[in-house]
Amino acid sequence: MEVQQIITLIRKEATIEWRQKHTLFGVLLYVGSTVFAVYMMNGQPEPKVWNALFWLIQLFVTVNSVAKSFLQESQARYRYYFSIVAPGAFMASKLIYNMLLQLLISLLSLGLFWIMLGDPIMQTGLFIAVSFLGSLALSSVFTFLSAIAAKANQNAALMAVLGFPIITPVLMILSKLATKAIMPVYQQGWWQLALVLSLLILLVIILSLVLFPFLWKE
Repeated sequence: MEVQQIITLIRKEATIEWRQKHTLFGVLLYVGSTVFAVYMMNGQPEPKVWNALFWLIQLFVTVNSVAKSFLQESQARYRYYFSIVAPGAFMASKLIYNMLLQLLISLLSLGLFWIMLGDPIMQTGLFIAVSFLGSLALSSVFTFLSAIAAKANQNAALMAVLGFPIITPVLMILSKLATKAIMPVYQQGWWQLALVLSLLILLVIILSLVLFPFLWKE
């Protein structure tokens, strides 16, 4: 029953996203204009700068595209959802949809980076795998924080305050993981960092599914 609810809610999210295409296109315009501005001011940057720019842009894209997930819902709509779906299904649908959306935007961003800022990646498959982990990490964290902020009188500033100490180490880990794909040099503790990031993603997902029902009742 909950699986069917999750699928229905994901379809609802996709339908709303398609009807409000200006949000998605605005994010893509932001990525494209930022990459173009970097190219005009600096040309094609060196690999380390390329890597840092990619993950910083992914952070801002996540804030603009994923973090609005709960903040755009009204209190009346929350009451309606409360009466027809389970809280776990509602949270799971948000997590899954936001992860898929962020992964799509990351791949599109990567394509724009390749076109405008060159392709310094030595191991493309590995970098895409790291981008996949990064999409899961950023989207899961900000989805959970968006749920908390939505229950705090739609306070988006709270999401920024809570997210900063969590996202900073995540970005540092992602940057180090991606360095192996960009520069074929030995990265000590690479697999340990990948495992830590994977466990962090799993922890955030579990906390979201366990704690959201208590936020839901509020």
